[in-house]
Amino acid sequence: MTNGYDGDHLDFRGGEFTGPFTAKAEYHEHGPAPTALDALPARAVGFTGRDGELRALLDAFDPSAPERPAAVLVAAVSGLGGIGKTALAVEAAHEACGRGWFPGGVLFMDLHGYDDDPVTADQALEALLRALGTAPEHIPATADERAALYRSTLAERARERGAVLILADNASSPEQVRLLLPGNTRHRLLVTSRNKLPQLNARLLSLDELTPEEAYALLDRALRIADPSDSRVADGAEAAAELASRCGHLPLALQIAAALLVLDRDKPVAELVAELTEFRNRLTHLDDGERSVRAAFDLSYRRLPPEQARLLRLLSLAPGPDVSTEVVTVLTEADAPPTRALDALTRTHLVERGNGRGRWRLHDLVRAFGVGVVARVAGFREEGEAARERVLEFYYRWADAADDRLRWLPGMPEPERFADRAQALEWLDGERAGLVAAVQWAAEERYADAAVRLAACLAEYLEWRRSFDDGITVSRAAREAAHRAGDRHREGDAWNNLGLALWQMGRAEEAIDAHTRARDLYQATGNRYREGTAWTNLGLALWQAGRAEEAIDTLTRARDLYQATGNRYREGTAWTSLGLALQQAGRAEEAIDAHTRARDLLRTAGNRHHEGMAWGNLGLALEEAGRVGEAVEVYGKALEIFREFEDWYRAGHTLHNLALAHQVAHRPSDARACWLQAADAYTRANAPTEATQARTRAEEQL
Repeated sequence: MTNGYDGDHLDFRGGEFTGPFTAKAEYHEHGPAPTALDALPARAVGFTGRDGELRALLDAFDPSAPERPAAVLVAAVSGLGGIGKTALAVEAAHEACGRGWFPGGVLFMDLHGYDDDPVTADQALEALLRALGTAPEHIPATADERAALYRSTLAERARERGAVLILADNASSPEQVRLLLPGNTRHRLLVTSRNKLPQLNARLLSLDELTPEEAYALLDRALRIADPSDSRVADGAEAAAELASRCGHLPLALQIAAALLVLDRDKPVAELVAELTEFRNRLTHLDDGERSVRAAFDLSYRRLPPEQARLLRLLSLAPGPDVSTEVVTVLTEADAPPTRALDALTRTHLVERGNGRGRWRLHDLVRAFGVGVVARVAGFREEGEAARERVLEFYYRWADAADDRLRWLPGMPEPERFADRAQALEWLDGERAGLVAAVQWAAEERYADAAVRLAACLAEYLEWRRSFDDGITVSRAAREAAHRAGDRHREGDAWNNLGLALWQMGRAEEAIDAHTRARDLYQATGNRYREGTAWTNLGLALWQAGRAEEAIDTLTRARDLYQATGNRYREGTAWTSLGLALQQAGRAEEAIDAHTRARDLLRTAGNRHHEGMAWGNLGLALEEAGRVGEAVEVYGKALEIFREFEDWYRAGHTLHNLALAHQVAHRPSDARACWLQAADAYTRANAPTEATQARTRAEEQL
C-alpha cells in the first residue's frame, strides 16, 4: 500500500485494501499567535522635570513636523547610571502614543546591557518577533534571517495598522541595537544606554543631573505621594536643598533618599543630610534595600577595561572639581596623555567634560564610588597614594615657577617656565581650584611637607587675584601642618599669609593676632628679614583697626630694622605703610614725606608695581593736605603703573580717588569720566560691588 499526506488531506490513491478499513485524522486550526504590542511599562510615579529633554524627544518623533534627516529614525538617550534615562524614555513613549503617533503599537525590550548576561541581538530579535505575533516555529535560526523577517513584519504592520515605536532599554553597545533598526521609516526606535551611541546615526540626547529646583520638586512630590500631609521638604527648604546637593541631583539617589524618609516618618530631613555628610560613606546610606547607587555604578565599572578602570579610580582622587589633561597624565604616570581612555570614559558618562576644553570632571557620587573602590583594596590604596604624591610635586614645581615670575623684578634671573606674568597667571587661574584643594591634603602626614611648600607659592597669586577666602583656607591648612611638624619658620610664613588675607577682608583684629604670632615665631628663629615683614604687616593691621599711634610705633620699628639690614625694597614698603599711619594721625606733612621716600626707594629697588602703590598713597596724602592739583598728577602716575601691570582693582581704586579729587576741584564731568572708568576697572577685577558703587557715583554727577 502506498499513501501520502498532501496539505490538509490524506491521499489514498493507488492503495490496495483487503477488507474494511477506517481512516482517522485530527484537524487543528491555528489562529494567529498573540502579540505584545502594548507592553510599554507604566509611567514613573512622580516623574519630575526634564521638560526640555522631553520636548526634544517628542520633536524628533513628531510625524507632522517638517521633513527631517533619516537620523531621526533613531533617538538614543544616554547618561550616567541612575540619571533617569528609562523614566524619560517611557514618559516620552506614553506621551507620543497619547498623541496617536504610533497606532501600530509599542514594542518594549530590556536589553540588560550591563548585567553579567546581556541580551544578544539575535535573542532580542526572537523576543520582538514573538511580540509581533510570529509563531516560534516560524522564527529563523540566524540573526540575519531574523532581522529580515523582523523588518518585513514591521513593514506589514505599518501597512495594516500604522507606525510602531520600538523602545530598546538599557543597551550597552551598538551591536545590541543595530539589527533592531526598522526598515520602514514610519517606525521609530528609541534606545537608552549608559554609553553614547553615535555609531547608530541617531538623534543623541545626553542627560545631566536634575537642576536644584527639579531635585527639590522630586523630593517633595515623592513624600507627598506616600503621604499628602508630609510637608518635611516644604517646611525645611534649606535642608532639602542640601539633601539634593548631597545626592548630586541624581534621580536614583534622590528617590532612595525620599524612600528613606518615607520609611521613617519622624526623621527630619536635616538628620538624613547629616548622615550623608561624610563623603567616603555617602553611598553606604544611599541604599533603600532594593535600590543602591553603588550597585548602579558598579554595573558600569565592572564592564570597563583595566586601563579605564584604573583611570577612573585615580581620577576620583584628583584635587578640585575638575582637572586638566596635564594633571590626569601625572596622576596616571603615563608617558602621553591618556586621551583615548578619557574619551572612552566620557562615552560611558562616568567622566564628564570639565570647565573648558582639555578638562575633566566626575559627578560627585561617581567620585565617592571611586574613592570607595580604592579604599577597599590595599593595592589600589598604595597606587592612589603614590598618584597624589606625584600631583603635589607637580603642582609645587609649577606653582613655584609661576610665583617666581609674579615676584620677578628687573635685574633678577629670568624664570624659566613662564615667559611673562600673563602666562604664569593663566596657568594659576586654570589650576586654582585644584591647587587650593591639594594644599588641604596637608591634613595627612604623608603629604604635609609638599602641601605646606605649595601653600607658600600661592600667597602672592591669591592676593593678586583677590581670592581672600582661598587665601585663608590655604594658610590655615599650612599653619596647622607646619605646627604639627614643629617647623616654626613655615608656621610663621603661614600665619603671615593668613594675616594678609584677613587684613584684605577687613578683619583687622584677627589680622593683628596672626601677624603678632608670625612676628614671635620669626623672633624665636632669629629670622630678622621675616621679622621685619611681620612688623610691617602688623603695623598695617593696626592702622586698619584705627590704632594709629601703635601703628606708627610698629612701622617705625620695621623701617629701622630694614635700614639696618640695607634692604631698600622692604624699607620702601615700610615707609609707605608708615605714611598711611601718619596720615591717620593727622600728621599730613610727615605722611607726604614718608610716601615720597617710599616712592624713591621702590623706584631705586626696581619694584615698579610697589612704586605705583607709593604714588597712590602719596596722592591721598597730598589731597588731604589740600594740594589737589598735585594729587591729580600723582594719581595719574599710579594709574599708569597699575594699568601696565593689569592690576585692575588698584586701578579702579586710584580712579575712585581721582574722581573724588575732581569733585573737590568742582570738575563734575572729569569726575564722572573717572567714576565710569573705575566701574570698568572694578568689573575687570571681578569686584562687582565696587563697580556698582562707581556707576552710581557717576550717575550722581549728571
